[in-house]
Amino acid sequence: MSANETPASHRPPTATYDSAFLRACRREPVPHTPVWFMRQAGRSLPEYRKVREGIGMLDSCMRPDLVTEITLQPVRRHDVDAAIYFSDIVVPLKAVGIDLDIKPGVGPVVERPVRTREDLARLRDLTPEDVSYVTEAIGLLTRELGATPLIGFAGAPFTLASYLVEGGPSRTYENAKAMMYGDPELWADLLDRLAAITGAFLKVQIEAGASAVQLFDSWAGALSPADYRRSVLPASAKVFEAVAGYGVPRLHFGVGTGELLGLMGEAGADVVGVDWRVPLDEAARRVGPGKALQGNLDPTVLFAGREAVETKAREVLESAAGLEGHVFNLGHGVMPSTDPDALTRLVEYVHTHTGR
Repeated sequence: MSANETPASHRPPTATYDSAFLRACRREPVPHTPVWFMRQAGRSLPEYRKVREGIGMLDSCMRPDLVTEITLQPVRRHDVDAAIYFSDIVVPLKAVGIDLDIKPGVGPVVERPVRTREDLARLRDLTPEDVSYVTEAIGLLTRELGATPLIGFAGAPFTLASYLVEGGPSRTYENAKAMMYGDPELWADLLDRLAAITGAFLKVQIEAGASAVQLFDSWAGALSPADYRRSVLPASAKVFEAVAGYGVPRLHFGVGTGELLGLMGEAGADVVGVDWRVPLDEAARRVGPGKALQGNLDPTVLFAGREAVETKAREVLESAAGLEGHVFNLGHGVMPSTDPDALTRLVEYVHTHTGR
């Protein structure tokens, strides 16, 4: 069997194959518009805060029992159409030996930023053994979820590179962009290495039972289309190509990426995530045919009361009316102070409003 062929056991399991979520991703008819929320696993749920009490974020991501419980919580509470694997984008970097931590109120902090070609040598290949806890957790999850699909999760090469080069979160990405503009060969090699790590991380999740995968390029909106095409798209395309043979839907999302939507689809996504800044009908024009779209309610609308939430949700659904495939989601992640009941009501509204 060649490297591009996929064993039958790696194809989408029958239990989830006809789910509303996977059908929408494949642009097939659905019984209702499927709903899930980015950052639904945790964030706003009191049961999440309780189970995580006293446990660091990275430690939480490496405990299969905890990952399973946190991933299942929003499925139980909200009746969403898909679960998202509970993790963090820096988990594969930690797994290959990068000295980093997730500091409360700050985010990922890298002890020694990657700034030189010598630093690049610290980014070794990722093996399944490095993340055996992921395989174990997904095995537990798929048994519990049954017909509900599990979405695998990874950070895209540009966003990972931004954290590695900056040493932590940034609003301006001056160090990362300085490398991108000033040493394009080093930048390309860094992103290529990260693409290999990310592709391997997604493969582990798919082979363990994930029914779809989403690549989060959270900070790609900081780039112009020309810079994205030249300096980022090749690495993202490499990630999507690495998992193409498995036949699972590949989703791609970034924040503030209205000008990049077509390029993000071009990178290899089957489903392009859209934030709240671009209406879905306009997003469809930018992305072009042959792709499903995901989104795109502004997460702050959930603070406005039931009537306002339903009005804005209806606007999203009306904007999506002509799409080949639509997965309802927020235009970014659930905010920590969101009322969980508002999310439950929103799922019920979308299901009822779009029932066929």
